Amino acid sequence: MSNGGAAEEDTTTGTGQDAARARREDAAHRNRAAGEPTGQEQQEGAGDREDGAAGEQEASSGPVPEGSLEAQGGNSAGRARLEVAGDREGGTGAEQEASSGAVPGESLTAQGGAAGGRFARVRRRPVLACTVAVALVAGAVAVPLALGAGDGSCTELPAATRASAGRPAAATRALDPRDDMSRFDAVRALLPSGALCGDGARVLGRVVDAATGVTEPGAPHTLAQARVVYAVTAAYHEADVPPGAAPGLARMLAGYVPDATLLTMDSPDAATPAASGSDAAPDQAGWSRFGPFLAPGEAHPDFAFDYTGTVTADTGALFRELATDPEAFAILYDAERAYLAHYLERLTRLGTDPDYHPEKEPGEKDSPPTLGVDNDLEDIARRIGTLMYARTQGARAGDIADLDSFDTTVRRHTRGAYRAAPRQQAGRPPTGSIAGRPVSGPVQGELTDGRRQMALTLDAWSEARNVPTGRASAIRQILDDAYLQAFRYGPL
Repeated sequence: MSNGGAAEEDTTTGTGQDAARARREDAAHRNRAAGEPTGQEQQEGAGDREDGAAGEQEASSGPVPEGSLEAQGGNSAGRARLEVAGDREGGTGAEQEASSGAVPGESLTAQGGAAGGRFARVRRRPVLACTVAVALVAGAVAVPLALGAGDGSCTELPAATRASAGRPAAATRALDPRDDMSRFDAVRALLPSGALCGDGARVLGRVVDAATGVTEPGAPHTLAQARVVYAVTAAYHEADVPPGAAPGLARMLAGYVPDATLLTMDSPDAATPAASGSDAAPDQAGWSRFGPFLAPGEAHPDFAFDYTGTVTADTGALFRELATDPEAFAILYDAERAYLAHYLERLTRLGTDPDYHPEKEPGEKDSPPTLGVDNDLEDIARRIGTLMYARTQGARAGDIADLDSFDTTVRRHTRGAYRAAPRQQAGRPPTGSIAGRPVSGPVQGELTDGRRQMALTLDAWSEARNVPTGRASAIRQILDDAYLQAFRYGPL
């Protein structure tokens, strides 16, 4: 009995000891969870406490896996608080294991790589989310910074300007200053200067082209479109054209090449920024201050109009500025050479304007029949000389960094050579069709030798039309003189 009692007592004692041990371990576990030291840890003294958080982590959970919260600077107390919070939020361990897909009997280390490993995924999620959030925010900031927005190096194209891209009627309404110029300030606000962010400059050029009707070269220009040309030219009279917008503005001038080429002076007859077809029509002598060979009913910008003495639309200054862009240079050079061929093929074989009859206008009967033609040819040669002046001065001033590269780009964008038709042409097509006329073939000789290019066109015309030698020589001299003057001194 005694042996049996001893055995029973041992069993009871063992069971009690096991229970006590379990309670102590449970208490120790709870102390750890609460961040409090166990009795054994209290007895280990200050030396262990001086080992710091890293030692406590190592003692309680073993090596810290990379990427865990502890590896990023957490301590054992913080880890315990996260585990307690996880217990409160996630229910029992069994529930969490079931919900997280843990395999039954799998140890904590096996689940998370450390004590409380099933919470490692919970702890890593906020870190990952924060990392992604920071990356997204950084990316969102980096994109506009990469484009230059927000750092002061560029400005955004006004939304109202961008909204009219691809909508010619809307673009014309937006940029029309009206006859009384009451909307000019509003128009100027839609035409920014300086560097534009992203594709703003190219879009601006497309909007200007659509608003002025140059995207429809076969249609006569309307009054509103002609007013837009005046407003755009005036807006950039003393403001820098945004880099990248020059080709678009060059197409605008090319689409109105007679208006942009022929010299205009302030005139008391210029009361509005544009003239209707009837206002621009020639007088009874066949003369118009908007030039010869006008398409009936077509409106024209009136660059002789000086609004209140404060707004000036100077095509010469704009022409020169645009010419430092190689693509714009090519567009303008094509247009002027095309206009020279267009003009010559409408003259008589004597080099006169067939529509001009000075004897029909009182006080004009003594005017030389070649006077108007000579003035117009001067203006064409002066524009071509201005292109070469802008090219040379741009290279000297550094606006054109590499002249060889500039010339290569010009040749790439040049359409070809232009020759007058071998027979006199009686047609008066819309202005917008002049620059887009078919080329006669490839350019011969040096493209940037403006005198040579004009001479080739003149010689082909005078030979085909059997122009008297004296008149052909006089025209050549007129072209040479005007070209050299502009080449040396720039636009008037």
